[in-house]
Order: sequence, then structure tokens, then C-alpha cells
Amino acid sequence: MDKNTTLMSLDTIRALATDTLMAHGCDRENAEAVAEIITKAEGDGCHSHGLMRLPGYVATLKSGKVNGKARPTVKQLAPAIVQVNGHNGFAPLALQTGRAELIKSAKTCGIAAMPLIGIHHFAALWTEVEPVAEAGLVAFACTSYKPAVIPAGGSQALYGTNPICFGWPRMGKPPMVFDQASSVMARGEVMLAAREGHKLPEGVGVDADGNPSTDPDAVLKGALLAFGGYKGSSIAMMVELLAGGLIGESFSFEAAARDNNDGGPPQGGEFMLAMDPNLFGDQSGWADHAEALFDQIKAQDGTRLPGERRHRVRGESEASGVAVSNIILDKIRAL
Repeated sequence: MDKNTTLMSLDTIRALATDTLMAHGCDRENAEAVAEIITKAEGDGCHSHGLMRLPGYVATLKSGKVNGKARPTVKQLAPAIVQVNGHNGFAPLALQTGRAELIKSAKTCGIAAMPLIGIHHFAALWTEVEPVAEAGLVAFACTSYKPAVIPAGGSQALYGTNPICFGWPRMGKPPMVFDQASSVMARGEVMLAAREGHKLPEGVGVDADGNPSTDPDAVLKGALLAFGGYKGSSIAMMVELLAGGLIGESFSFEAAARDNNDGGPPQGGEFMLAMDPNLFGDQSGWADHAEALFDQIKAQDGTRLPGERRHRVRGESEASGVAVSNIILDKIRAL
């Protein structure tokens, strides 16, 4: 830890986030749901989705864009489709509300989907997929945002960073979960670089005039590039269709058109899928078969499974706390 950070326990981070949200209009249930997501991000070393996001959550409460006392409702649209309406609230409570029904439907039907509508999403996806994978299910989730990524061959931002997350359950071990944006770099990582005064790698984004730039402030005013060119662009389009078109929610450009630009998340949707591997024809062997693949991956020098670093950092954070940026803490205190 250096002079620019303050060491905080996870309980202290959780309490700070909860108290701040409640001071600005959240009821306890919503505040605790959001605070838990923030705390998990900090504890796993994903600072771009932790306390750094708290001022954005507060901004939406202060502007009246988000209902901090919203009560999500669950509707079974079909035996394998569980819709959650967040009623203009934050996504974490909506996800908590629908999770049990999604798991139940997947274990009954073999596969189930949970479209979430009327929510404001501002968090990392692995915190949402991990509990479903811990319940023994293969899980997938995606969500869009506001235009931040240029479609392949284009010149203006159209897609959100549109992350996708995949989780695979493991017997006696934490699930394998990866969470990645369809852009070269997540917007939160660019924001973190801007805050800390770091340059970006080449090929991450362009400035407002469409010129390649390594200046994070310029890229935040311009646009990000999709990873892998047209391949990442196609994945971003897929997310728009799943988290928007399929479930009757907004595309990124539509979310932006009605957003008040208060610095917090726009209203939009999320799509989650869960599958029970015990019902796909290999009830006795699927887990060991997957471990054989994981073993082959790790047998090569320099490799690791996605999420392994996150679990290592999690253990360290639980034991020793988290070094939190004083810049972020000053912003939170100013609220």
C-alpha cells in the first residue's frame, strides 16, 4: 500500500457503499444488493467496477432516473423463461429476485433463460454468473450499455462495450467464469487509466475526430474499438440482439437517446441463460471430461484458467483487506 491508497476491510467497503446509497434515496434492500456487488468487485481486484462506480450510482438517484426503492417482480413467461422486471431500479436486486426461479427452471427443463427488463446495470457480470454456476449450472449472461464501440468498418460509436460472461461448474472447486467486453478494453478500465494518468495500449480506441489515440481522456470522448475487428463487432451485435431485441428492451443507441447523461447507467436489459449439465446426456462424465480439458490447458507454461487470479486476490482481500484509491474515497466523502 502507498500514500495514495487506504487499506479497508471488505466489511468496511460494504458498509460505506450501503450507507452512501441509503443517504441518497435507496432503501436498505436495494442498497445492500448494490453494495454487495461493489464489494465483490473490490475484493476480487476489479477496482474499475467497485467503489469507483459508486458516484455513478448516486448520480442516478440524485437525478431521479433510478428508483432506489424499486421492487422487482418475476413472471414465468414459459416453463423455461423467467422474466424479471426491475421497475426502473438497479440490476443487483432484480438479479437476486429472479435467480432462484432461473435455477429451478433450468434444473426442471434442462435449460432456462432469464430476461431482465427495466433495470440499470453498472456492474461486472461475473458477480452475477458465479452464483448460478455454484448451483451446478452452466451459465451465460450479456448486457448492453450506451454507444461506445464502433462497428467494424464504421466511424461512429453504435454498440455498447457489450460484455459477455460464461460460467462452468466444477466439482469441489470454484466454477470457471470468464467475463469480457466485446471492445478491446472495457470502458471501466479506460476510466481507471484516465483517473490514474496511464496511457492506453495502441489500438484500444479513437478520439472524438476518429483518430487513433492512447490518451484515455480522448478515447472516453471518442470511441472504443471492438476486439478482433469484425469478429468482436459481430459479438457486440449479438449482445444488442439478445439483451435488447429478443427481450423487448433497448438497443444501446435507443438507451442513449432517452438517457439524461447524469454519469450513471442508462435503463436497459440483460439476458441470462442457465443449463443443467446433468440433463444433456452425459450425467456421469461431464465434470471429469471438462477437468481433462482444464488440465491440458494448465499443462502449458504460462497458462491459467480464467478467474484463477480473481480467486487468489479474493483470498488475499478477505485476509488483509483492499487498498482503495484515496481519490475515489475523497469523491465518495464529497457526496
